[in-house]
Amino acid sequence: MSVLTRKGVSRTLFSMAFPMLAGTFAMNAYNFTDTWFVSKLGTRPLAAMGFIFPVVMLLSCVARGIGSGLTTLVSHAIGRQDPNDAARLVTHGILLNFAVTAFISVAGMVLMRPLFGALGADEQMIPLVSAYMAIWYIGALTMTLPMVGNGILISAGDSKAASWTMIIGTIINIILNPIMIFGYFGFPKMGICGSALATVVAQTISMVWMVDLLWRKHRLIRWNMHGLTDSVRRIVTFSVPSVLSMILMPISATVITKLLSAHGHEAVAASGAAQRIESFAFMVPMALGISLTPFVSQNFGAGCMDRVRKAQKVTTAFALSYGGFITTVFFLSANWLASIFTKDPKVAGILVLYIHIISFGYGMMEVHRYCGFFLTGLHKPGSATVLNSIRILVLLIPCSYLGAHFWGITGIFGGRLVTDLVVGCIGIAWVSKTLSYYKPNSLSPLTKMEQ
Repeated sequence: MSVLTRKGVSRTLFSMAFPMLAGTFAMNAYNFTDTWFVSKLGTRPLAAMGFIFPVVMLLSCVARGIGSGLTTLVSHAIGRQDPNDAARLVTHGILLNFAVTAFISVAGMVLMRPLFGALGADEQMIPLVSAYMAIWYIGALTMTLPMVGNGILISAGDSKAASWTMIIGTIINIILNPIMIFGYFGFPKMGICGSALATVVAQTISMVWMVDLLWRKHRLIRWNMHGLTDSVRRIVTFSVPSVLSMILMPISATVITKLLSAHGHEAVAASGAAQRIESFAFMVPMALGISLTPFVSQNFGAGCMDRVRKAQKVTTAFALSYGGFITTVFFLSANWLASIFTKDPKVAGILVLYIHIISFGYGMMEVHRYCGFFLTGLHKPGSATVLNSIRILVLLIPCSYLGAHFWGITGIFGGRLVTDLVVGCIGIAWVSKTLSYYKPNSLSPLTKMEQ
């Protein structure tokens, strides 16, 4: 019996999440430390990070989408006790990730100037943004594999190793950031470009360690091309809905950035900083969320549907409780948080406004995210994509446009709040309805076919 189908549900979920807590802290510390060091260069470089954020998120979402599909399939293979299929999928999934990342990086280099111009970056801003992204695109091949590999390590029951790969990368990034940005210890002063180079070096080291763990420790990489076409077909079948779902996030971020740019670079800088603070604060529920897809998929493969139902109740209660707690903390400390990132009173004011409005939807936002993980783990990535499409296309973008038109920046942030509250309710109803179709303990259709 697989490692995620034996112990109590709450114990299993939180024992997986606890080692990942340090890892998610480290993962979010990448953005947090990058933003903090760059903020010392002034408002314009900080605004450049705000324009960069949607594009970086785009490639990250593609990598995580591939990783999500791969993790679902590998977890299911482990759940039905088929290690050969799991190793074949991991090997071919890594090759697929490299190919897709290379294509996007080349396209990004070619389209860099028109893309950021369309986002609202002016002629003074584009050189800063382009210099950062030129380095980032070159290193993208090494930065996406850790995103793909973490879920696989968790599926193999090695969440500690997954966490450590992120921690080591973050420590290296924190050390290199000031050295490369400000030119310490004889290193040339690179400004915002130093932040990009520090991230590339740190992620490259993480990638090498990740590959070694999958290859030597878990025997999940076998350099054999047999069945490559079939593996890619299966991975793509699961990954495309996940990629489409995740890619909606940078699309929405692009729209929001465009709306905010009409209110000046200060608005873009404030929103970019607030989003990084936000992601840093949600490292605790993110640690649990990272574990959900492999947990659900393994138990789905083993036919333990009662465990999946209990997991939904546990995680929903946790998301709402934590969301309420972090809303209180953020609301009361908004001015202090703003002072960490900027001395510009206009930037600080917008950042505080962001927190005071959007934080009230944090709990339901996390519920929505968990619902997507559940649907993916139940081999319904298409449903997860539709749920996220409702959030972005039906709610967030229209509400943001309406809010911007009638209430300006306040309306943009209010549109996000309404979206999070509504889509969280829809997600709970959708997952509950999906689970009602399965008996307490029943094998998944794919497992029955394998038998």
